[in-house]
Amino acid sequence: MARRKEGYVDVPGGRVWYEIVGDGSGTPLITLHGGPGSTHFGMEPLKALADERPVVFYDQLGCGGSDRPDDLSLWRTERFVEELDLLRKSLSLDRVHILGHSWGTMLATDYYLAHPDGIVSLVMSSPCISIERWLADCAEYRSRLPAEVRKVLDRHEAAGTTDSEEYGKATEEFNKRHVFRMDPLPEAVARGRKERGRVVYETMWGPNEFYMTGNLRGYDRSGRLGEIDVPTLFSCGRVDEAAPSTTEWYHSLTPGSEFVVYENSAHMPMWEETDRYVSVVRDFLRRADGA
Repeated sequence: MARRKEGYVDVPGGRVWYEIVGDGSGTPLITLHGGPGSTHFGMEPLKALADERPVVFYDQLGCGGSDRPDDLSLWRTERFVEELDLLRKSLSLDRVHILGHSWGTMLATDYYLAHPDGIVSLVMSSPCISIERWLADCAEYRSRLPAEVRKVLDRHEAAGTTDSEEYGKATEEFNKRHVFRMDPLPEAVARGRKERGRVVYETMWGPNEFYMTGNLRGYDRSGRLGEIDVPTLFSCGRVDEAAPSTTEWYHSLTPGSEFVVYENSAHMPMWEETDRYVSVVRDFLRRADGA
């Protein structure tokens, strides 16, 4: 059984919880969960990589096992970048791979641009590097929803009642197609949903994946992807809200990067195609270690 260590690191606004699984000789991997405000539970299939290298999980401030301060000014990308840097320094992770999922790819991108030293590779899983492209892709998916569902969404958005139960049920129709399709939910995913930080999500993103009102609106680092000069893997599911065409576009902007589509997945291929996902990431990390 892989060795496990957990603890807390002080960051601006409170403490963040972390867990390190494994102590192999490979370069450590830091995982950045999605959301903002989701938890490490969604990343649990990556524990399979702990037979070769330490795998670092942590709950970003405001969710999971980390503190939940009520200061809304904390929920901004720059503070999350600082948080990750403090975690990395506290754990003496001089050389690392970084794997971000969804919002975690925004954090990974901004972190790399600010602190590139010692980053061996990047894995951009179901990436969101341009909000404009994300919203355009989601609008296309939304247009394919049943007409009655679209009417409910339109009506509540116009009325400002996106917190209604009817609106919530309508958004689930989108989620069941393009976010997570497994039913019933794996235990870890269900627990993660219970422990996510809703305030963080609503402050930075909005009421749901395709209707954006938060402070990340306008985020776009696609013009800086050419500055990445470490091995980089872009990947997504075939019906992912992080659409394959856009993910491939990010790949085209990043010198020497790789691109993989998980054909039987939406936004969470680490769960829908666990074996292939872990195998692809394992192979990529091994090659990056040997580069």
